[in-house]
Amino acid sequence: MKNIKIILLSVVIGVAIGLWFGVNIGREMPLLSNPFHQESLNEKFMRMSGETLEKGGRALEKTGQDLQDKVNK
Repeated sequence: MKNIKIILLSVVIGVAIGLWFGVNIGREMPLLSNPFHQESLNEKFMRMSGETLEKGGRALEKTGQDLQDKVNK
């Protein structure tokens, strides 16, 4: 009976830790951060604007490279 309690407790603790890490992985957050943390509107705006700026820079760089390739031909 004692072994069953230990196994059951281990499974419950393992599931809790797995859910913690799983939620953080799904939200692309650090593993040990609080999974219940709600990102503020300002934080979302800053993150999204940074991603948009980065994508725009890559597109501009690719377009410039394509233009250079056409000029060199």
